[in-house]
Amino acid sequence: MGRLEIMQGGAAVANAVKNCEPNVIAAYPITPATIIVESLAEFVADGILKAEYINVESEHSAISALIGASSVGARTFSATSSQGLALMHEALFNASGLRLPVVMVVANRALSAPLSIWNDQQDSISQRDSGWIQLYAEDVQEAVDMCVQAYRVAEDPKVLLPAMVCMDGFILTHVYEPVEIPPLEEVRRFLPPFNPKNKLIPECPLSFGMFADPSFYTEFKYLQHTAFMEAKKTIKKVASEFCKSFGRDNYGDLIQEYRTKDAEVVLVSMGSLIGTLKDAVDDLREKGIKVGVLKVRSFRPFPSEEIYNSIKEAKAIAVIEKDISLGLGGALLLEIRSELYSKPKKPITLGFIAGLGGRDIPKPSINRVVEKAFAAAEGRKAKEEVEFLDLRKEMI
Repeated sequence: MGRLEIMQGGAAVANAVKNCEPNVIAAYPITPATIIVESLAEFVADGILKAEYINVESEHSAISALIGASSVGARTFSATSSQGLALMHEALFNASGLRLPVVMVVANRALSAPLSIWNDQQDSISQRDSGWIQLYAEDVQEAVDMCVQAYRVAEDPKVLLPAMVCMDGFILTHVYEPVEIPPLEEVRRFLPPFNPKNKLIPECPLSFGMFADPSFYTEFKYLQHTAFMEAKKTIKKVASEFCKSFGRDNYGDLIQEYRTKDAEVVLVSMGSLIGTLKDAVDDLREKGIKVGVLKVRSFRPFPSEEIYNSIKEAKAIAVIEKDISLGLGGALLLEIRSELYSKPKKPITLGFIAGLGGRDIPKPSINRVVEKAFAAAEGRKAKEEVEFLDLRKEMI
């Protein structure tokens, strides 16, 4: 067990990563992820962390450098945001296809245009099919703990997939909160050294990422897909072991339920919004309104069965998310509706797009979502199945 300290979110994450002892770090500064890699650069410069820190000319170069480093058996790390993550797009597929367990923190930030430095989750959601595990943190402590767990999951021989730890930019990266950094010696016991079976060494030459004609390519994609299925089990197992090793109480896993057992309406979301939803639910419960919250912690692999088991008894669910699949709706909503399609028993499902470009999501807005969900459950059809929450109609 460590001790509680008041720390800025990005600095706290950097301290957790330091204790995971990456061998190679490569990054290009971008707001609001910069504080993470600046802190790690200081650790390396001061001799606190023995690692190779590579200053690169772009985010594409950063992930490319880590692909090379991971291929020779190094534990690797980077952090980025928004356009930086978008610039990595091509190489993200390479890291996953090569089965390299790179870990990267994404400080979620809106994508241009128009230019925005504030938080939403469009950047990481846009990479959902690139083959990376995606875990979303509710608060700084969870982001810290996720980093340690992400290495353990990604480096598991049955998984070997890269992982993103997603934390809302500014809301989590720049907030000061009491946090417990997992101590170095305890992390070492929990996280064994990375020693992959296959790596590039001069004494035993191998080839990674070779040309694959149509008679081979499909099988590679199938193996990636089955690795994601394995990752679901591994995430659950690692979360359970982490709780026991570090004294956490019911922390982690694919999803997390809050007052859902008898809920007639369940609010579903990811990231830092969960804390606000819990507060709103507590207020509504005091008024006798049966509402709960379902936190989706793992977006990739997607916990279809776990989500269904959590919401199937509800009359209605309202998915509130900080992303938009233009022309269709929110990505999380679409995934849940796909899971519900073939189920004989399913709640009414509404979607709300909120917080784009960093717009606030206050409790009164959440209360209106709950009212609309109850109205839909009672047979009063919602005007829109997908609604932009708090849309300023005078501007459109």
